Amino acid sequence: MNFLIVEDYVKTAEQLKKGLAEVSINADVAADGVKGLAMAKEKEYELIILDLMLPGIDGFEVVKRLRQAGKSTPVIMLTARDEVHDRICGLQAGADDYLVKPFSFGELCARIQALLRRGQVLQQDEVQVADLTVNFFARKATRSGKHLELTPKEFALLSMLIRRAGEVQSRLRIAEAVWNLGFDANLKIVDVKLAGLRAKVDGPFDKKLIHTVRGVGYVLEDRDV
Repeated sequence: MNFLIVEDYVKTAEQLKKGLAEVSINADVAADGVKGLAMAKEKEYELIILDLMLPGIDGFEVVKRLRQAGKSTPVIMLTARDEVHDRICGLQAGADDYLVKPFSFGELCARIQALLRRGQVLQQDEVQVADLTVNFFARKATRSGKHLELTPKEFALLSMLIRRAGEVQSRLRIAEAVWNLGFDANLKIVDVKLAGLRAKVDGPFDKKLIHTVRGVGYVLEDRDV
């Protein structure tokens, strides 16, 4: 999924982008209302996280113009102002939900889940391959019913592989998606982290699900042999 974050506070935007990446969601970032509106009009996003107080034009105006342009993308509005009037204005302008800062990332994920379910565009919350199950929003993985203790990066890596089960993923594609690394990066980090992930996902079990495709990359699939 692709989200748009419109937030002028760099630290908040970075934290949101990082948190979403760990639940397998890519996010673009705009630091002001004018740029955010332009990006929302030009590209199709599954959801927009929109700050209220922005340079250029504020969040109220962004969502208002977005709706006037015929865009129905779900919008969660963020603000430090906990006034009922502000919440009413945001919803009347076209926002779908309203979240007051500071908020927990877990609550944001729950609201994202609810909004996307309402629009019937949510990817599966949970995917299973053989006896391996990954729940993306709960950020839990189990194998044969046993909980797998994964680091955030390992979970992001496993999420990418299981969402694309049966599709070979190149080292470069994995590096870009999980670590935001470019083509000139040292891709050995992918091999190192995959080895650690395999030790947890496949190590204790007879059936191996993560396979190396020599000269290309890796694939997660249930093979008979």
